[in-house]
Amino acid sequence: MAEHPAPENKMGVMPVNALLLNMAIPIMISMLVQALYNVVDSYFVSQISQDALNAVSLAFPVQNLMIGVSVGTAVGVNALLARSLGQGDREKVNRTAVNGVFLMALSCLAFMAVGLSCSRLFYTVQTDIPGIIRYGADYLGIVCGGSAGLFFAVLMERLLQATGRTFYTMIAQAVGAVTNIILDPILIFGLGPFPRMEVAGAALATVLGQILGCCVGIFFNATRNPEVTMSFKGFRPHGPTIREIYSVGLPGIIMQSIGSVMVFGMNQILIAFTDTATAVFGIYFKLQSFFFMPVFGLCNGMVPIVAYNFGARKPDRIVKAVKLSILYATLLMILGFTVFQLFPGPLLELFRSEEDMSGSLLTIGIPALRIIAFSWLLAGFGIVSGSVFQALDHGVLSLTTSLVRQLVVLLPVAFLLARLFQNLDVVWLAFPFAELFSTTLCAIFLRRVYRREILPLTVQPEA
Repeated sequence: MAEHPAPENKMGVMPVNALLLNMAIPIMISMLVQALYNVVDSYFVSQISQDALNAVSLAFPVQNLMIGVSVGTAVGVNALLARSLGQGDREKVNRTAVNGVFLMALSCLAFMAVGLSCSRLFYTVQTDIPGIIRYGADYLGIVCGGSAGLFFAVLMERLLQATGRTFYTMIAQAVGAVTNIILDPILIFGLGPFPRMEVAGAALATVLGQILGCCVGIFFNATRNPEVTMSFKGFRPHGPTIREIYSVGLPGIIMQSIGSVMVFGMNQILIAFTDTATAVFGIYFKLQSFFFMPVFGLCNGMVPIVAYNFGARKPDRIVKAVKLSILYATLLMILGFTVFQLFPGPLLELFRSEEDMSGSLLTIGIPALRIIAFSWLLAGFGIVSGSVFQALDHGVLSLTTSLVRQLVVLLPVAFLLARLFQNLDVVWLAFPFAELFSTTLCAIFLRRVYRREILPLTVQPEA
């Protein structure tokens, strides 16, 4: 009797719009919850003092780098794993997963060592304000020292996403985020039997939430993800697999590193005006996550669809997934632009401390939010394009557009505007200018990738 072929994964047969929404919406919801805990974190910290808020804001480059290394590695694992599923290579699927765990462990150990030994130094090179240095060293030491939860939570989530099980990803991320939100006021202010830990409490709440989210992710992979099985018996790092993971993931890691350099550089430009400007910049990143995180979630849902159908040689499904992703991302960015134009004052009021009697946070922050938001009208296209490049193993193109936008254009333009006009409001114009430049590059690269990678798939290979 002839064997019946195994049913194809839903990423190859389900209607594309329904598939994209099915994959992306759970991730988008979980990322919205993550955005909420980022804002709640800063809200409670701002009730301590402006020094505390500045300390958390100045930590962003290091946290962004940790997220970049974890997500970049996991995206490489995700894309390779999804392509291997599309090709029906189960052995490569499992080899990819275990090597992903190995790479996350190495990355985590590196950040733990650097964070525990260099946190105070990181702040002293940026400011001489004792309160910011003290709060910052406490915060960064805990966040880096407990980074295992972050690294392995991200990997477990991407393993679930690669096989289309994004609902479980949503639950794992939501558990971690809600845990953080609940613990924040308890540990920061010392509610009940807990001691008042202030900024250190915010860091500990973050770490504990990540660890719990990681545990939930491990459970779901072990019990609900049969397409990926991991056995470490006789494990040795597999060089070719690691190279394939980083061929996609390394450009993403470098992109996040570029983002950290950009934020560090912008903080130095802004703090020359006033330390309130760096607080505003930190608040901006917290608030913008409400709109950018769902777009990143949308792209996380799109990447395995594109990678799977590339492996399965189904170009029409790739094109449709990309077009729909660009449409949805642009709509989300237009929504964010509208909110920032209409309600910048109420948003900033959430983070005003009792020390800010003059209202300088609002004076600086309102024009900043409104001006930067103009870049969002183009950002959705760029984010989706970068994810397409990564899914098709062209991460260097994502790297190029990010490098040009943040280091070649944004930082130099911001520096020149600051020097030429000595006006903080003018400095924010660097953001929409850089986004316009980047969008042009993305359009050129996307057309090139379509012609070289996707269009040839319409020609069926010879039997």
